[in-house]
Amino acid sequence: MRKLNQITFIIVVFIATTFNIVAQNNPKTNLWKIEGDNIKTSYLFGTIHMIPKKDFIVKDKVQKAFESSDKVVLEIDMDDPNYKVDFMKLSMLNEGESLKTYMSDDEFKILDTYLKEKTGVGVNNFNTFKPMMLMSVLTMTAIGGGPLESYEMSIINMAKSANKEVSGLENITDQINAFDEDPYEEQIDTLVEMVDNGNSEELYNQLLQYYLAEDVDGMYDFMDDYMNDDIEGMKRFLDDRNNKWIPKMEAYSKDNAVFYAVGGAHLGGDQGVISLLKKAGYTLTPILD
Repeated sequence: MRKLNQITFIIVVFIATTFNIVAQNNPKTNLWKIEGDNIKTSYLFGTIHMIPKKDFIVKDKVQKAFESSDKVVLEIDMDDPNYKVDFMKLSMLNEGESLKTYMSDDEFKILDTYLKEKTGVGVNNFNTFKPMMLMSVLTMTAIGGGPLESYEMSIINMAKSANKEVSGLENITDQINAFDEDPYEEQIDTLVEMVDNGNSEELYNQLLQYYLAEDVDGMYDFMDDYMNDDIEGMKRFLDDRNNKWIPKMEAYSKDNAVFYAVGGAHLGGDQGVISLLKKAGYTLTPILD
């Protein structure tokens, strides 16, 4: 369970948490106004990267914040024409490598059987990819059946319709490298645990309820309950990234009113984006309705 809970939720929302927790008491909202002397008024919106279509909604307050902004900034500029090519390239193993070589025969059988049952294709279809690609597929099955929506893709489409430029706080290389620091054999162990344990759907649904309630602190505390066993991993996936984002947000908002959209659990906690922006001297106002 140690690696299972950590990695499962990292891939679902690409977030983690920190061991050094300071009590937070944020109002229940996923949308915040950012103000300061040296920036244009901007907005911070917390997303959940994949969500069942039946639960997906862009509220009026989010639409208004988007419309009042000049520019859109996501974690990664997924509208970049090179994004898909770079993602596929960075997700693949080195030439001559095979995913199957990183797992035992028993592990291959467990994963192959599960994948064929859930998706109709087996491990061999992913044999040239890194384990994170398999993890992504397995995690998608945890969200359940039915159509899915992406806040990021929806926001990109809104930006295109409104002729707003889209940029990113980091690039796909940064995110892939974070996964590559864990040995592939350990990642395979996590995949097998994920299948054997079978509670990923329940955990995702709990996280989803916090998101739908716009409970930033609830999301943060929930993540801590399941990801508090790898301090360095937590720092790598959350704290370091958040801290790198702040100067980039300052630069983006210097000349533009920006609509920022990042994973919701990046917002809470002492090293969360809300707290870090306040420490940097900016005023964060919750937009409740």
